[in-house]
Amino acid sequence: MSNKAPQHQYLRISEQLSADLDAGRLQRGERLAPEREMAEHFGCTRVTLRQALQRLEAQGSLYRGPRRGWFVSPLAVHYDPTRTTSFMDYVTAQGREPRTECLIAEYRPAGPWLAAKMQVDAAEPVYWLQRRRWVDGVPVLLETNVLRASNCPDLLDQPLNGSLTTLLRERFDRRLARSEISLKPLLLDQQQSDLLDIAEGSNGLHLQRLCFDQSGAVVEYDQEHWRADAVEVVMAISG
Repeated sequence: MSNKAPQHQYLRISEQLSADLDAGRLQRGERLAPEREMAEHFGCTRVTLRQALQRLEAQGSLYRGPRRGWFVSPLAVHYDPTRTTSFMDYVTAQGREPRTECLIAEYRPAGPWLAAKMQVDAAEPVYWLQRRRWVDGVPVLLETNVLRASNCPDLLDQPLNGSLTTLLRERFDRRLARSEISLKPLLLDQQQSDLLDIAEGSNGLHLQRLCFDQSGAVVEYDQEHWRADAVEVVMAISG
């Protein structure tokens, strides 16, 4: 057993694992050895080991699979939330393989909360979609889209497993003029974690977006819940 103090030891362990990641000795998606074996290998307690693993989890290098141990995180997607490029297009442009899966598609009244967000009457009908986004076979994003039904009357008859941005533009001639976006970190709840194949309470990134047309009317409200280890926010700003 090392004589180093635990707070120094967990840093040493995390630095060694980080070096293994950088050198390619641990591959993307690879499952790490069980905690017991790793603790024996590093000559530490499981409490100290877990501190090291959680440090790398906070950095986005590792993630916890549900009841399956620790894994090396996938390569992060570069994401600029200010752009109107569709998920399918910007992921493909990065040489990755995107997939969209529509989980829920409903026609229903906006209700008080959405009505306040979208500046509409609570009884106004909207389309409420929940979709799961995949990159290279890994689920990385849960997306909720709420659209005013009057702007796209037969939306539910259209294919919803592709680009919604393209569908709205080409089928309904709906182009977004501007958006208001908020971002914050959060811990994923059980349902979100299950759908993203990650342990409950894992780090996530929450985005809310209000989309406006050229007249200033809200046409869409979005929520995105990303796996924190699977996304890197990059914004291009011109002076």
